[in-house]
Amino acid sequence: GGDGAGGSAAPAAGAAPERVLFPPTFSVSEIKNKQRRHFMFQRWKQQQRKEKLASRKKRRKEREALGDQAPPKPVPKTIENQRVYDETTVDPNDEEVAFDESTDEFAPYFNRQTIPKILITTSDRPRGRTVRFCEQLSTVIPNSHVYYRRGLALKRIIPQCIARDFTDLIVINEDRKIPNGLVLSHLPDGPTAHFRMSSVRLRKEIKRKGKEPTEHVPEVILNNFTTRLGHSIGRMFASLFPHDPQFIGRQVATFHNQRDYIFFRFHRYIFKSEKKVGIQELGPRFTLKLRSLQKGTFDSKFGEYEWIHKRREMDTSRRKFHL
Repeated sequence: GGDGAGGSAAPAAGAAPERVLFPPTFSVSEIKNKQRRHFMFQRWKQQQRKEKLASRKKRRKEREALGDQAPPKPVPKTIENQRVYDETTVDPNDEEVAFDESTDEFAPYFNRQTIPKILITTSDRPRGRTVRFCEQLSTVIPNSHVYYRRGLALKRIIPQCIARDFTDLIVINEDRKIPNGLVLSHLPDGPTAHFRMSSVRLRKEIKRKGKEPTEHVPEVILNNFTTRLGHSIGRMFASLFPHDPQFIGRQVATFHNQRDYIFFRFHRYIFKSEKKVGIQELGPRFTLKLRSLQKGTFDSKFGEYEWIHKRREMDTSRRKFHL
């Protein structure tokens, strides 16, 4: 590369202008000067963007020219659709799964024998943000009650909850004033799931949010919980909400699983006309990642674990998911 670090060579008169941005063996990271390196990298990125845009325009023109004869658009490869097959993926007609679900700990809820009643509590002496998050979560989940812990062990809380007919216990943990964990325990017999919590956004931090949610029972949407483990987790979330959503409230709570991250969103529909519908986010929003699923109620010492996320053993392929 005799023409320096990436200057364009001047085209010979009459010849087609040749684009020489970098010599073929040259790497931007070899530039020692940080500002120049950054500038060159930006230029390279810009060039990449231009080329991508140009090829997209060219493809669009070709498609328009071919009209109906145009080949179908290729489906982009994503980690999600290249997922490694999981042998525990549930077939909707599987009788064994149907039997298991008719006898599991959530069966009384799905058979409408119990009405959800949820206690939302926190780690010891929560700070402002966690307190606000719990209050907002209680407006999303009907029939939920917030209780602030002051030095009371979870093992002491659980018998009291069962005595007062609570069906579920949610514990929000925090670290350095930021909510970072969620424990969901189904009462009286479990199971208990531990989630890592991230990307928490309270109502006031959401742009273009709607008015406060109303008292109506929301609709619940569970996306992509396909494996046996995913089914268990989906059933846990479903059993937090009363059965018959009041569609008049137009509120919907969504648990969307993608690559084993569970994204929670709370929206309201807005019917603009008979055909057009918009959605307004009400908040809060957060993301969960399952760390473990335990049989029975919360027992960190002697609990029997159905599933624990072991990163080194389980995360061997980026395309392997467990939910």
